Amino acid sequence: MKKQKLSIVGMGKMGEAVAQGLMQSDLGKHFVIAGTTRTEESAQEVRDHLKIECTTDNSDAFKFSDIILLAVKPHQVEKILRANQEFIRKDQLIISICAAISTEQLSTWSGGKAAIIRTMPNTPCLIKSGVTAICAGPHAEKSHMKLAESIFGELGLVTTLEESLFDGVTGLSGCGPAYMYLIIEALSEAGVKVGISRRQATVLAAQTMLGAAKMVLDREEHPAALKDEVTTPAGCTIDGLMALEEGKLRVTLIKAVLAATKRSKLMRA
Repeated sequence: MKKQKLSIVGMGKMGEAVAQGLMQSDLGKHFVIAGTTRTEESAQEVRDHLKIECTTDNSDAFKFSDIILLAVKPHQVEKILRANQEFIRKDQLIISICAAISTEQLSTWSGGKAAIIRTMPNTPCLIKSGVTAICAGPHAEKSHMKLAESIFGELGLVTTLEESLFDGVTGLSGCGPAYMYLIIEALSEAGVKVGISRRQATVLAAQTMLGAAKMVLDREEHPAALKDEVTTPAGCTIDGLMALEEGKLRVTLIKAVLAATKRSKLMRA
């Protein structure tokens, strides 16, 4: 079976995560992976680190690749696609991980020929514990979607959603790790306040969040039901929950997702 060439345009952390995830999996044997960066220095770093072809020439990537994975900043996407529009073919697949950029925009800027898939991964993909939302754009067929699901499946969980929900995905799971880090930091500070060392408090807080999240996924029960299991009558947990409700943690987290979602929409305007 002939290998497909997959070029990652924009070899930042997420681009490297995709490359590493594929290279460390059985799926990787079906691809020749290459990348591009803005500077020769960063291209050399990728070559040294990943042992793959990496250049500063985007046009070569578009000319000779079967799959293009766009991993650049949102404001760079239009310029890159329009500059390489003449090299884009009908038999190519373009996968974008760029926040806020719609499949319609991707298709228009690339000349309306290639199949388009939009994704929104998050940073835990760097340790193969991420979650990626994907949706089909113009010319994308089931085989294209299956391929994209396989690629991002090497980095964590994958879910298919309607594109109209992608700004919300950005606000929730795309930005979500930062919210979780803030909560872990706050819990760790509380641990220090009650006499636990900072290192131990951070481990206790982080592992508690990790374990709780795993229970939600493994048991597939509503978080409220799992919360009730911890909350015994006249126990300690209910006092803690009352303090959280008094501090409006629930509504504050909801507002955080809504604010980030709004920002994602504004980035596309």
